Amino acid sequence: MKKLYGLLLTLGVALLATFLSSFIPIGTIALAIILGAVFSNSVKIPENFNDGIVFSEKTLLAIAIALMGINLDFNVLTKLGFGTIFLIIISLLLTLVFSFYISKKKDFEKNFGLILGIGNGVCGSAAIAATKDIVKLDKDKSAIAIAIVNLLGTVGLIVLPLIGVLLGFNDVQIGILLGNTLQSVGHAVAAGFGVNETVGQSATIVKMGRILLLTPLIIWLIYYTSKQHISENKSLRKIQIPKFIFGFIFFSILASTQIIPETMVKYISWIGEATLLMAMSAIGLKISFKAIKQTGWEAFILAGYIFKFQIILSIILIAIFS
Repeated sequence: MKKLYGLLLTLGVALLATFLSSFIPIGTIALAIILGAVFSNSVKIPENFNDGIVFSEKTLLAIAIALMGINLDFNVLTKLGFGTIFLIIISLLLTLVFSFYISKKKDFEKNFGLILGIGNGVCGSAAIAATKDIVKLDKDKSAIAIAIVNLLGTVGLIVLPLIGVLLGFNDVQIGILLGNTLQSVGHAVAAGFGVNETVGQSATIVKMGRILLLTPLIIWLIYYTSKQHISENKSLRKIQIPKFIFGFIFFSILASTQIIPETMVKYISWIGEATLLMAMSAIGLKISFKAIKQTGWEAFILAGYIFKFQIILSIILIAIFS
């Protein structure tokens, strides 16, 4: 009962974001964060709402990440040629390396740059939500990263198809460009099918290939952060694996083995999306505008560098491998 008020508030923000997303083309998740932040910085939220907001921010987010695994079907790899698979893997690796480099050069927190690279390189807000606690990024910076990545994805949705056409790419190549650079599945699908059926199918398959890299990336991050922790504290600690990772892997196996009906997969996916939206609303409700003022513009510039690098790299790799 103590959590009810906060849960209803996050649900209300999520529903409002869903409604407004039909009129404001920046993505439902970004809207949920923005609306939550505007509300919490405009109105003093009573203390008895806090338990429900924290529950949404922590527990519902963990549930959402676990359920997100249902969208990963490893059978999609059979639809990608070796050259495209290599292109996707190299793009992600070099994007992460560049994220480290540019964040260090711009004197930004290394893990913040890494999260922006993960958001751009894998699957936008979902990847950030799945990895922010592993790299120990605070809620304000996580929310800023999610909002920025969604905004860049919206810009890319409009601009990238035009770039593909101007470069003289064929339909499949344009699809690869969109699928390998746009941040969320929604961005890639909308941009691809907005051109034609062939571009849409190519973009969707390549995008799903990128999403499949989230599992090995999470495993690497757990190893990397644990090694970093040991190095900094000069003491051996047991590697802490978040419980939602096991759920994520479990549901991805369910999807790949196709042992449950398609209708059940869609239902689980819908629950995952709904709980993720409530969690993002809760994150927004916890944001301080003061924190955004301190890091927001610099973070946007940093993410812009990463996104431009990813686009240029993808164009070069497409020219080589396709």
